[in-house]
Amino acid sequence: MPDQPLNRTTIHEKKLSNLPTCPGVYQFKNNQGTIIYVGKAKNIRSRVRSYFREGPHISGKTKVLVNHIADIDIILTSSEVEALILENNLIKDLKPRYNINLKDDKTYPYLVITNEAFPRILITRQVKRDGSTYFGPYTEARQLRSVLDLISTIFPVRKCKLKLTKENIESGRFSVCLNYHIHTCKGPCEGKQREEDYLRMIEEIKGLLKGKTGALIRTLSAEMHRYADELRFEEAAELKIQIEGLRKYTERQKVVSKDPVDRDVFGIAQRQDDACGVIFKIREGKLLGSQRMYFSNVDDEQHETLLRKCLEKYYLETPDLIPQEIFLPLPIDDDEVMALRELTGDINLRFIVPKIGEKAKLVAMCIDNARHHLEEYLIEKQKRGELSRIVPALQALQETLHLSRQPERIECFDNSHFQGTDYTSSMVCFVGGKPRKSDYRKFKLNSFEGSDDYAAMQEAVTRRYSGSLQDELPLPDLIVIDGGKGQVNTAWKVLQELGLEIPVIGLAKRLEEIFLPNTPDPYNLAKTSPALKLLQQIRDEAHRFAITYHRKLRTKRTIQTGLTDIAGIGEKSAMKLLEHFGSIEQIAKAEKEEILAVTGPKTAEAILSYFRKKQPKGR
Repeated sequence: MPDQPLNRTTIHEKKLSNLPTCPGVYQFKNNQGTIIYVGKAKNIRSRVRSYFREGPHISGKTKVLVNHIADIDIILTSSEVEALILENNLIKDLKPRYNINLKDDKTYPYLVITNEAFPRILITRQVKRDGSTYFGPYTEARQLRSVLDLISTIFPVRKCKLKLTKENIESGRFSVCLNYHIHTCKGPCEGKQREEDYLRMIEEIKGLLKGKTGALIRTLSAEMHRYADELRFEEAAELKIQIEGLRKYTERQKVVSKDPVDRDVFGIAQRQDDACGVIFKIREGKLLGSQRMYFSNVDDEQHETLLRKCLEKYYLETPDLIPQEIFLPLPIDDDEVMALRELTGDINLRFIVPKIGEKAKLVAMCIDNARHHLEEYLIEKQKRGELSRIVPALQALQETLHLSRQPERIECFDNSHFQGTDYTSSMVCFVGGKPRKSDYRKFKLNSFEGSDDYAAMQEAVTRRYSGSLQDELPLPDLIVIDGGKGQVNTAWKVLQELGLEIPVIGLAKRLEEIFLPNTPDPYNLAKTSPALKLLQQIRDEAHRFAITYHRKLRTKRTIQTGLTDIAGIGEKSAMKLLEHFGSIEQIAKAEKEEILAVTGPKTAEAILSYFRKKQPKGR
């Protein structure tokens, strides 16, 4: 049964008015009970009600979502931050169809400082809630190698996997390795380095990874001078080497701001169904590094929504790296500001949208990086076959039909029947100008009697864009109908009833004319137009698919009514006989010896007896 358009009888006004006004998460379900959208709200009642208000601000994607809501579930939380965290987890687990899909950073590595006595520094691609401290993800391999080389050069962090408990060290269970003798480890395994000294070094490394190189250099310099005053020259010399290494690392970092303020800069770029967010991490006025994240299923989403998702994801995963200021390309609402301040634990965190000067140029540079990375991402998708090349025919179609975007996904319908019997319809799908046969569908039509092409088109389009198929397949950018004005208007009316705003055209066979809904006169494309050639290819494929299915049904019906009535003959035997003789009439005329060449004596006798009984008397 298809999902019915949502109205006040589907989700009763009483249910909406009884929703609580506290923070929480709401889940929209279709009539199969599948969760199709998850959202969070400071005020659940107000937020959910906003979906059902008419107005020009409602996007096409939201209209489609609302059209398929059959029920609402809510989960109450004690704060908006709890709701944000729960929403993020539910989206990752459930992957609802109408939510923005945030691509995981599982392919990018992190640096982790392990939660153990004498912590180690490792590379990992899995973030675990085990008390360890994570830095990253590092989207640039060169950047990660640079950080690791710096740490190993300046700080003698142990590299072994030994379990350095107090009991193991005091019992003399371990011995120092080569790293101790080449001065890249101070031998904590034999008690040659106290745990408090080792942990102080780990805190210095954390400061370095957070970009606090200036403060770290000042601290180490003061400690070096103290050692020198105490005539501990060897220890002072070690600190001097560390300080020089830190200064060289600092010199390599790009200065992007004259004021030594910690800030994160966000930029967003979007193209059709994909988007990229880039974050510049600036510490003490220097660009420490950048991070990027990708989104899909973002068609019709506002930049503000994407920016909010980017902020929430970033600060949920990096709660220890909170700056003093956050630069944004556009403002976010006050509720989101308060939620992010609560999430980060910093009520004084400043959100700024620079308009002029160097700060505005910094945001523009971040946006340029987002555009660049999105282009690279789309090229990679294209190489993997997930995104088609830009097809001239698709561009021509967009321009000719005045579509708002390039018709990347096109679906075409065609009907087939024989004198009103065995009515079938086919739906073929082309993505990027190429057939995607895994998305082809065929329909055996049974909602009407006789020959009615309009009723056939109505049933086929209704079944494709409602019920289970509307969740199983994505919506197309363009629908093509093999037919003229009547069939196109029929398909358009079905889409209107379902609340779908999808462009639909018809392509008539005789003169290859293009028909638009509610337009009396067709128009013609040049015979050499790549757009027309693509439409003809799609139409012909739909016709081939429909004819093939129709013939299969007719053959099956012929077998069932003509041969399978004979005792001992099933579908396989019937097909074998038909392939050999060509038709039932030829089988009826065949001699016993001819039938014996295909089947056994008992079956041959049954066939002869069957057709003798059906012969008219007197022959």
